[in-house]
Amino acid sequence: MPPAEIVLAGPVTRDEVTGLCDDVRTLLAATGAPVVVCDVAGLGPPGLAAVELLARMELAARRSGGRIRLRAPDLALRALLDLVGLRFEMEGQPEQREPALGVEEEVEPGDPPV
Repeated sequence: MPPAEIVLAGPVTRDEVTGLCDDVRTLLAATGAPVVVCDVAGLGPPGLAAVELLARMELAARRSGGRIRLRAPDLALRALLDLVGLRFEMEGQPEQREPALGVEEEVEPGDPPV
């Protein structure tokens, strides 16, 4: 079953956080999907408000038996989430122990072909 999706656009105010958490719970219940994909590309510059929003959405999802996955987070948002100790599943990340696509091993000159 494909995951449910929600798009976060523009800077989100504190007043909108409760409604977005309700949207996550509703999507999980309505679709039966275990994951809600949150497209954060249009969220704007990362700050503590964005971190709080994502943390609250993840909490709402976990309480409903699911979780959220981030789509298209910029590097600054990833760094900020790491800084505050929050770990989110990111869409497109390779599985553990699985090499990322398009990565090639280095070859020394003179090595025999495989």
